[in-house]
Amino acid sequence: MQPRWDEAIAAQGIPLKVRRDKSDSFVEPEGMVARMEELGIATLLLPSAEAAVDAAITDYERFASPPSVVADYAARYPDRFRGLVTINPSSGMAGVEQAGALAASPWVVGLHLHTHSWDRPFDHRDFYPFYALAADLDLPVVVQAGTSGGRMASECGRPIGIDRAALYFENLRFVLSHTGWPWGDEALAMAQKHPNVFLGTAAYPPRHWSPSLIEFIRGAGRGKVLLGTSFPAVGHRHALQQLAELDLSPDAHAALLAGSALRVFTRLVEAAS
Repeated sequence: MQPRWDEAIAAQGIPLKVRRDKSDSFVEPEGMVARMEELGIATLLLPSAEAAVDAAITDYERFASPPSVVADYAARYPDRFRGLVTINPSSGMAGVEQAGALAASPWVVGLHLHTHSWDRPFDHRDFYPFYALAADLDLPVVVQAGTSGGRMASECGRPIGIDRAALYFENLRFVLSHTGWPWGDEALAMAQKHPNVFLGTAAYPPRHWSPSLIEFIRGAGRGKVLLGTSFPAVGHRHALQQLAELDLSPDAHAALLAGSALRVFTRLVEAAS
């Protein structure tokens, strides 16, 4: 994957960084499992999608793990790797049926939306059949919220867009990933308002979290925020080292690293029981 990331970053000319520390960057699966053992990480969730043969060098699907790869990793390393099925709203009901077929696989723990690839707000009608599928299967939906990291429109990622969807699908768990930046307070408002809306920190290490997000994790938002990395943009070692600087209470720390995720991804709980 490393050449693909380098090629895409160079093609777009954007100031996106990926980890270059050999102890915290690209590695073969065996090495990642060893790293997880060292760092105390139980499970990694991998967004999964098939890339079209004519996919552009910056298309998101080129950087997701194909379903067959996630299935292989999950079989070879039980409980270490699980996957999220990527939503493709341009595929209509055929895409919903395909997502449903994949979601029957034991390695799938949720659906994933790379929001900016489609330039549609979270409450767009094209997403509702996928939300209905997730609700029927009791699977959460993780959405990339906030600005785009690439040269794609960002307005569709405004966290407030989840408001109507969260009301309509009141039993469906949504995760607003990427902290919602630069609309962080909007993301916090949605997580405070809706019992079924959670926040994810992927793509931003703790030193880049806003004071309001940190206070939310410490107090009213305990159990509503999930640690994420968007690896390799943020390395797991890098995120955990900075997390230690926040001086969280044991309860807040445990909720951020495990408790919130187990509330959201209930198939992880089922697999462990």
